[in-house]
Amino acid sequence: MSGFVGPRKNKTSVPSLQLKMLYKLMIPTLLGALCIHGEAMTREEKRKLKDQVVEMFDHAYQNYMDHAYPADELMPLTCRGRVRGLEPSRGDVDDALGKFSLTLIDTLDTLVLLNKTTEFEVAVRKVLSDVRLDNDIVVSVFETNIRVLGGLLGGHSMAVMLKEEGHLMQWYQDELLHMAKDVGLRLLPAFNTSSGLPYPRVNLKYGVRGPETRTGTETDTCTACAGTMILEFAALSRYTGDPVFEVHARKALDFLWEKRQRNSNLVGTTINIHSGEWVRRDSGVGAGIDSYYEYLLKAYILLGDDQFLQRFNIHYASIMKYISQPPLLLDVHIHKPLLPARTWMDSLLAFFPGLQVLKGDIRPAIETHEMLYQVTKKHNFLPEAFTTDFRVHWAQHPLRPEFAESTYFLYKATGDPYYLEAGRTILDNLNRYARVPCGFAAMKDVRTGSHEDRMDSFFLAEMFKYLFLLFADVEDVPFDVENYIFTTEAHFLPLSLSTVPHTSAITLNITSEVELDDSNFDWTCPNTRLLFPDPAFPRNIREPIRSVVDKSCPRPAPYREPGIGRPPLRAQDFMANNPEHLELLRRMGVSLIHLKDGRVQLVQHATQAVSAVAAEDGVRFMQEMMELSSQQQKEQLPPRAIQIVSHPFFGRVVLTAGPAQFGTDLSKSVTGVRGFVTVAEPYSGCSEITNAEYIQGHIALIQRGQCMFAEKARHIQKAGAIGGIVIDDNEGSSSDTAPLFQMAGDGRSTDDVTLPLLFLFHKEGNILLEALKEYREVEVLLSDKARDRAAIFKGKTLPGSLIEDSVDTQETQEGCVTEATTATSFEPLGPSDLTTTEQDKPAPQDGTSLEEVGGADEGTSPAHSVDLSEDLTTESHSTQASEETESEPKEVVKERTENRRSVESLLADWQEDLEAFQQMERDEL
Repeated sequence: MSGFVGPRKNKTSVPSLQLKMLYKLMIPTLLGALCIHGEAMTREEKRKLKDQVVEMFDHAYQNYMDHAYPADELMPLTCRGRVRGLEPSRGDVDDALGKFSLTLIDTLDTLVLLNKTTEFEVAVRKVLSDVRLDNDIVVSVFETNIRVLGGLLGGHSMAVMLKEEGHLMQWYQDELLHMAKDVGLRLLPAFNTSSGLPYPRVNLKYGVRGPETRTGTETDTCTACAGTMILEFAALSRYTGDPVFEVHARKALDFLWEKRQRNSNLVGTTINIHSGEWVRRDSGVGAGIDSYYEYLLKAYILLGDDQFLQRFNIHYASIMKYISQPPLLLDVHIHKPLLPARTWMDSLLAFFPGLQVLKGDIRPAIETHEMLYQVTKKHNFLPEAFTTDFRVHWAQHPLRPEFAESTYFLYKATGDPYYLEAGRTILDNLNRYARVPCGFAAMKDVRTGSHEDRMDSFFLAEMFKYLFLLFADVEDVPFDVENYIFTTEAHFLPLSLSTVPHTSAITLNITSEVELDDSNFDWTCPNTRLLFPDPAFPRNIREPIRSVVDKSCPRPAPYREPGIGRPPLRAQDFMANNPEHLELLRRMGVSLIHLKDGRVQLVQHATQAVSAVAAEDGVRFMQEMMELSSQQQKEQLPPRAIQIVSHPFFGRVVLTAGPAQFGTDLSKSVTGVRGFVTVAEPYSGCSEITNAEYIQGHIALIQRGQCMFAEKARHIQKAGAIGGIVIDDNEGSSSDTAPLFQMAGDGRSTDDVTLPLLFLFHKEGNILLEALKEYREVEVLLSDKARDRAAIFKGKTLPGSLIEDSVDTQETQEGCVTEATTATSFEPLGPSDLTTTEQDKPAPQDGTSLEEVGGADEGTSPAHSVDLSEDLTTESHSTQASEETESEPKEVVKERTENRRSVESLLADWQEDLEAFQQMERDEL
């Protein structure tokens, strides 16, 4: 789907009319194009809910003013203000507090939106008379920017609007703007770094240099902390005519863009502000990164610079390729973007569906929002973090507004009253569980309903804005919000800032003045027939998501008359290569979703079951599968090693392999299993081995697919193999981009399998197959971890170093060898290229594999593949031997030289990813 946002055709300022039109296209109201199924909320119901929002705001705001002001925040359980230094420290959370009446400043433009203009005028006067900005206190640059600077700018924009209307604020002379510039100047010293990235903290009085600042020693900052400055700083420059703020914010964004991982086009979570090295290399759309992406898109909307949109689109494509697994958004490693970095999500990512609406990508926005809504209904609030099976990971909920934000944007985009009901749920839960006599208290634990003595300023700045706009009619809003853009703190910045003349000191993609007519924007409008091909489009997307999240407790089995119908399919009996089982799944309304890493996810659509009884069977099947998957995950084993020990490798090449849940446990073997490899015939290993005379006493190579792993093991064991290596048939798969997984049994007893069976992804398998093709006889060692070469050769003279002074060698360390875990330059081999160790005999063509459904047909859980979520490997250092062999004939020397070049080619690409992997291991530790 092409989105709502495309590059502007002009390279200069845009008249306010066009800006207004553009932003309206960003948040389309498609009521005329979309026929909504279900009962629409009546106008009277919406009015009551809108009034309820106002009443709730009054309860929170008035209690702050009565019990906390001029303190930064209200402590609603003890009915007093939170003053930094007088209350026990909460760590980094307190960095938002600067003794500058934070909540009042953060709430200024909310007062105007809710038609409380008299209260707004009183509040502005209080800010001007009471608030000091020169306090000797260390504050967060990020929080002070979005809450204080953003709050003052939002208040200024509202004051100017009211003054221009000629009724209120006639005395106003840009006093809030002067305060905003004062804040900006106090933040500027934080940008005094070689990279242009700001220090994470600054002393409001002394800056970052000198012992009196008590800061300036930090080396790291989060990506969002450095990349969420451009809206406020650019607005400040445009308002004041001083370019210095916008220049610094752009420089920080430019540096982050240059430091993105060039292959994945993702950014890490934490970066060194001096060197630009990524300190945390996990990447997602939640905490630590979230508003960096948000500000790239919104900077384009506010400032009209195509470069911001281009960067956002490149990042967004990578997010959808690697991080998005609808409805989930899972963090990955920037160097191995197919490798999950964690198995839980944080609540800050709830803003992302709203950003996708601005982008114009509605389907994934609906999917993720629905998942978040179901989690909200399950726990009353979004837990601060929750697992991929939607259980609580961190139980706190500090009344965050991101879910309400996305609910509002989706309602604007679809006009679907479903989102009004979602808003009602938010209101009801806030009143039922968070409301206390002195305001609203954050949830300490969503499971128990316990409170925390905390009401953050963003609750008043954001939550009530989005909820009011959700339920308000056009005539209820005192100004046209589509003339403004929301900052990440929901402060209003006017789009007309794009037309403000800017100084030449700011480098912009502006070449000439071009007057645009309205038709220049027509092409950015979405084709609603493509966007919503079915009137029930949003509902049809939501229903499967709801069934995934809302796994209710098992209900009593429906009555079955004797002899009628077949018994239900049990999870432990399911085989994905059984057509009858697939048909039973279809009848139960269960479908397979193919994930990008080769796994599958089972989703039940109860409405697609052939009957109510079949739907009940489907519910039970899904519950059994979840239990089975959970049990298998608890039994996860660490990765194993396949070490090539024959000439010319001599133990230097180690391939990371996935283990099996059956057969020989290599962790209990001191020596491992050593032998020459031979390609089995048939290559699938799914029937009796026809080249048993060559397999006997050797380690068999077999291909994944067509039958269960345990069945393959039994066939090669019967042929006399001492071990087996299964090579993935999914071309391009590699351990450097996908998590390893362990091979499960077939649901029956596997005690009869006594040999070790290991799994290699396609690229690692091709390393082995190419070595076999070139050297005819390849000996490997199967073990729980790579062995020292001295241990492998048991005191024999070690072969000479193959790569003298190679970049892939490091200082000798006891018990360590070089590990190759990444791709090489070898071309994929077809079955006709495979060679046995005894004769040049091609393996038969492999059949069409049913393995497309992931590991399910070979014993892995269809709902959640039994894979290793952490890429655990052995240490990666090399032992370098310096002994020279005796003189050899020229032919042998020539052969050794050619082999050496081949090995050099094989190892050439490993170093960069190996270093990245070592850094990833250090990050996880």
